[in-house]
Amino acid sequence: MSSSVDTSVAVIGAGPAGLATALALAHVGIRPLILAPRPSPVDRAADTRTFAALGGSVDFLRRLGMFETLRPAMAPLAAIRLIDARGGILRAPEVVFRAAEAGHDVFGYNISQADLGAALESAAVSAAIEWIDEPVVAAETQPDRVVLTTRSGRMLKAALIAAADGRGSPARQAAGIDTTAWQYPQAAVTCVFGHTRNHDDVSTEFHGLDGPLTTVPMPDGPDGPRSSLVWVEAPQLARDLHALAAPAFRAALSQRLQGLLGSIMSIGPRAVFPLAGLEVAAMARGRTALIGEAGHVFPPIGAQGLNLGLRDAATLVDCIATDGRRDPGSPDVIAAYARLRARDVWTRTRAVDLLNRSLLNTFLPLEAARGLALHAMTMSASLRRLAMAQGLEPVGARPRLMRPLENAVS
Repeated sequence: MSSSVDTSVAVIGAGPAGLATALALAHVGIRPLILAPRPSPVDRAADTRTFAALGGSVDFLRRLGMFETLRPAMAPLAAIRLIDARGGILRAPEVVFRAAEAGHDVFGYNISQADLGAALESAAVSAAIEWIDEPVVAAETQPDRVVLTTRSGRMLKAALIAAADGRGSPARQAAGIDTTAWQYPQAAVTCVFGHTRNHDDVSTEFHGLDGPLTTVPMPDGPDGPRSSLVWVEAPQLARDLHALAAPAFRAALSQRLQGLLGSIMSIGPRAVFPLAGLEVAAMARGRTALIGEAGHVFPPIGAQGLNLGLRDAATLVDCIATDGRRDPGSPDVIAAYARLRARDVWTRTRAVDLLNRSLLNTFLPLEAARGLALHAMTMSASLRRLAMAQGLEPVGARPRLMRPLENAVS
């Protein structure tokens, strides 16, 4: 069986980045089509990750009309604490970055990816965005269109593909975009856990010899305060931690947190992820624009990943709107998108990679340099503000959908 459907933009992928892209396009009057299997409730429930929406990502959710819907499932992030837990000769001082010091009430808000994905899917349904619940098995780029074939043999013509189909991205491969990929000698254990002491809206990163252990505030549960956990270790140790029974995992986590959050209580479902990096030769080519992990992958440090993916989505909308929407996949749109995303993506990838590798390096002069940099930030409010601005703001101007709304209340 085959049929033909025409659409201006085909969004391939139904994760948060893909759904956000479709909603952003619909918000400005561009007709999208989602092409991807619909995530099942079981798949959503198995996702143990959370998303710390920072700066422009919060404004993006506001402009899409989703912030108030999501707010009950979000926890504010008012401060970020860095603690040197490497046990080296030259221990760096603890550094606390406070949103108030940068002129903000909060840096952003943390939410489970399961809740975020479910809300984005519901919004896509409410917006009557067409969704074909099938994977794409072939894509052929022609001068004026891309011809897509789904698993059932359905044929679709799109002016532009927004490829949000993950780090393995078949759409990226079909577009002939080269990649450079690498693995880190690390894996991350993720979960949500309960504890007896309030987190006070503070996220904490313990920098260990094999990577960071990060706790991020979550909304209180029925039994009290909760936080999300990203615990990076050597791969075998991460697998061993993942395999521990809940009481043993609680004991290991309690030892690493040094009493910071009081007694560890409930432990939610755990998952383990190997850490990897990926760069692309271009963020767009032909009639394909890369979104999210189709275009960039790096370790979960500094909450940069999905925030970068939402900037991809908002920038693509800007590029299409600037071109007058005559042809969303025109060479001008593709060239503008690739140019606008290149520096932001490269800068974030390099910064996270450098920080992660610095934690793995025990070379004494490097440890001393890192300690001196953190000591300088403890002493200088201007340096802390500069570091916060670098972490929150994109390289270049914010896309229009990420600019603050007037009279927005946190």
